[in-house]
Amino acid sequence: MSDSDLIKLYSGRILELAADIPHHGRLPEAQATVRKRSPLCGSTVTVDLVMQHGRVSGFGQDVKACALGQAAASLLGQVVIGRSAAELATGRDALRAMLQGTGPVPAAPFDGFVVLTPACDYKNRHASILLAIEAAAEAAAMAEAAAQLG
Repeated sequence: MSDSDLIKLYSGRILELAADIPHHGRLPEAQATVRKRSPLCGSTVTVDLVMQHGRVSGFGQDVKACALGQAAASLLGQVVIGRSAAELATGRDALRAMLQGTGPVPAAPFDGFVVLTPACDYKNRHASILLAIEAAAEAAAMAEAAAQLG
């Protein structure tokens, strides 16, 4: 990767997001916890989640990832409260499609992921970028399923 590629990929905005992750830390009484790891780079994200009335009401994330994974977790943290499991799954699928070049930038409220479009050309970074939203979507689905049983 050339220096100009690195500058494009790790923009000032990406680095700002990586340095300020909302909801950083664990929730002591989560309804669902999901840990995701990227085998390629070793990045990990653990998400704790609480849902009320089908919407995320509590969220915590422990992020140990590269700057791109941290930036993605930051963007998710800005919009996760109030989302349903279905909305998180839609956001996850849209982000994956954007990264693979098969879809546009995700629709609001996930449109902030546009800042990660330079990473589309770097498939080895996709798994780290997807960790937080994959974990959140899975945790929300788990909490929703438990609520229906309980």
